[in-house]
Amino acid sequence: MSADKIEEIGKIKLDLSHYPGEDYYCDGAVEDELLEIAKNYAAVEYPRIIEERKSWEILYHLSPLRENVVEWLPINSSMKVLEVGSGCGAITGALSRRAGEVTCVELSKKRSMINAYRHMEAENVTIHVGNFQDVEPDLPKDYDYICLIGVFEYAQAYIGSETPYDDFLRIIKKHLKTGGHIAIAIENKFGLKYWAGCREDHLGVYYAGIEDYPEGGVVRTFTKEGLLSIAKRCGFREAQMYYPYPDYKFMTTLYSDRRLPQQGELSNNTRNFDRDRLQLFDEKRVFDTMIKEGQFPLFSNSYMLLLGPSLSEEYVRYSNDRKEEFQIKTLQKGTGFGKIIEKHPLCKAAETHIESTAKAYEKLSERYQGSRIAINESRLERTAEGTPYITIKFLEGRTLEEILDERLAQNDLEGFHKLFDEYLKRIAWGEEKAVADYDLIFGNVLIPQGDNNRNLKGAKSAENDIDSYLNEEIWHVIDCEWTFDRTIETKELAFRAVYCYLLEDEKRNALNPDLIFDKLEIGPAEAEQYRREEMKFQKYVTGKRLSMAEIREAIGQPVYTLTDFCEGLRKKASDDRIQIYEDTGKGFLEEQSFFPEEDGEELRRGDEGLVELSVQIPKGRSAVRIDPGSHACVIYVKRIGWNGVEIPLKGKQVQMNGFRIGEDIYGFPTEDPNITLSLWGLPSEEENHLEAVMEVTRMSVESVKRLQKRGLFN
Repeated sequence: MSADKIEEIGKIKLDLSHYPGEDYYCDGAVEDELLEIAKNYAAVEYPRIIEERKSWEILYHLSPLRENVVEWLPINSSMKVLEVGSGCGAITGALSRRAGEVTCVELSKKRSMINAYRHMEAENVTIHVGNFQDVEPDLPKDYDYICLIGVFEYAQAYIGSETPYDDFLRIIKKHLKTGGHIAIAIENKFGLKYWAGCREDHLGVYYAGIEDYPEGGVVRTFTKEGLLSIAKRCGFREAQMYYPYPDYKFMTTLYSDRRLPQQGELSNNTRNFDRDRLQLFDEKRVFDTMIKEGQFPLFSNSYMLLLGPSLSEEYVRYSNDRKEEFQIKTLQKGTGFGKIIEKHPLCKAAETHIESTAKAYEKLSERYQGSRIAINESRLERTAEGTPYITIKFLEGRTLEEILDERLAQNDLEGFHKLFDEYLKRIAWGEEKAVADYDLIFGNVLIPQGDNNRNLKGAKSAENDIDSYLNEEIWHVIDCEWTFDRTIETKELAFRAVYCYLLEDEKRNALNPDLIFDKLEIGPAEAEQYRREEMKFQKYVTGKRLSMAEIREAIGQPVYTLTDFCEGLRKKASDDRIQIYEDTGKGFLEEQSFFPEEDGEELRRGDEGLVELSVQIPKGRSAVRIDPGSHACVIYVKRIGWNGVEIPLKGKQVQMNGFRIGEDIYGFPTEDPNITLSLWGLPSEEENHLEAVMEVTRMSVESVKRLQKRGLFN
């Protein structure tokens, strides 16, 4: 590379050898905003900026959750990584902190500058600016990891062939060292969120992927089998499919075929940060059904396809939506000696929390010694660099939460309460000691699958099922992360367990919590106190940071349920109904009115709000009123006629409760607009013919009032 083709931003090198001299795509002013942020603010300030600016683009490019999709990969300082399509650097930082060398390829110079400024202290990153096909021949062929994160779906935009996806993967494969891995993160065209009413991520069109992109375009996403077929055609013999949830963009949990989600786990599904959406059904319940039927892999919202030798990582859960000192990740790994669980700090500030959790195991084990509760074995370890982490014994079994849900599903409230009573009795052991696990929720209590409860889903009676759980010698607490050195009453721990249990799933509403609270002797005042304690605890964990749900609300993209949509259509149809009032000398009365569309009179509607009305009015009426709808509007009155004679709008014969905007155009800043035709002096017959032709444009009351205030009328 020529020295005059290299620019440096901090310690980052921008290689412009293949830069065409201009950016061929740009997201507009937001890129200038991102560049300003990257130049002037540290990454630690990004969460605050995201909350303040309430922008999808700022969230998408700067959220630390973006890194999760690659942070779990076992990359170390001896490895080389290639990132194709590095954009504004959403994952570059995670790669640079782990790898020895990171090579980025990005078409846009401005995006590359944003990336460079936000990671300018990384001395192991080079960004090649230019078209991938131009840069590719210069790239080495010994990368340990090649990352295509949100890139593979665009292959046909820059690979000019009849099989762009196959050819792109074959080109990439040439740069992989033996034993290396290619990581492809991409949306699933059959993702459940699309069936449920989210727009397709790239085109913003409902059902575009499900319908196989009928409008064309350069983007294509794939099902699991579609991706695996491409990999197989390209000669990859080893492939692992992972399932980022809720999706790969803001992944909080990563599943695999070796550790698929369980019923009740997938509850964080309202993720329309960038545009409005429909909500045609409850995605959590449908996910539960799919999990039960073994179909989750087909409908996972996103995929992470890992090409290369199998990794030991089977499951990852991130807790980096907390304040910094509590940010950790939980890993499940498969080893030659079985499965293990690990908890790692995600930053330096969280190391103390890891060490405290290891000590909590020892303290709780001492409290429950001799009881029928055991704290899952945990051991503090350290990496070669001295970073603490915890290894936890992996246990097979069923959580108490899962078993209680089963009791509710079978309407076995007696069995539910037996299990709850047993839970209460077991956790109360050592209540007087100054140590307590505040997070003794039902999901953190595991009943192992020992000899006493085998084949629980077989033909055994419900009573025997319950007895097998009750008689199990030891119930295990599988998480002691939130242990405090103080006494906490058992009823407060139990209250929180029930409170969290009910909040997490509406289908649990069949349970009457008052019966439990009466059993615990918790009155309304004490219950309110415990709820306040729970809110304080949540703030203690998250600090002042907004949750992703709160950020979504702040960005403000609406969610329309099917019920709302149907009711809206009905309301609109009702609001648009034409109503005719006849004055028989008593004024305009509801009982002396009719709706032409419902009474067999002639009413035609056309484009642009056109209404053509033709009705019969009996003799003996002094006036007729036309109500064009129940909404504010602007109306262009083309014609009002009585027995074939056109009535002038400027005379006294026609009165309106609106104001004149222009020639025969009137504004009605009211939800009860009306046009009154006085019949005095007009020829009358036994049956009279009233006709009206008008164009009705719906507007808000405030919009029509603004027209009036601005003087936009004659």
